[in-house]
Amino acid sequence: MPVRTEMVAVRTPGQGTHEITAHVEEALRRTGLREGTVTVFCQHTSCSLVMMENADPSARRDLHYFMDKLAPENDPGYTHTLEGPDDMPSHVKMALTRTAEVLPFKGGHLLLGTWQGIFLWEHRRAPHERCLVLTFQGE
Repeated sequence: MPVRTEMVAVRTPGQGTHEITAHVEEALRRTGLREGTVTVFCQHTSCSLVMMENADPSARRDLHYFMDKLAPENDPGYTHTLEGPDDMPSHVKMALTRTAEVLPFKGGHLLLGTWQGIFLWEHRRAPHERCLVLTFQGE
């Protein structure tokens, strides 16, 4: 089975979930592959990937709210604080979520559920350019 790897840069405006489904679908089209899987890997330790509902933004807002309660900024127990109050919570949020997702495709299209989207979850407040590695395997 052929393997194709592509690097994709995604610019985030700051904290939040930013849908990247279209980036992955466009890269899939460029490969010419029709059936197989794609691994989406995020090369960072202060952002992550999440499969989430893409129809109602309130689902993502509630997810942000929940995660901020689990890993709040300015917690006096943190010792890794050199890069600011959002740095250590960003690492915790990344560790609790995922840095890679494996998705099937068929007919040259991702096999996502009706309301599913792939999101890059930026945990830092400042804008960043994030690098994703997309590895397609299939035929």
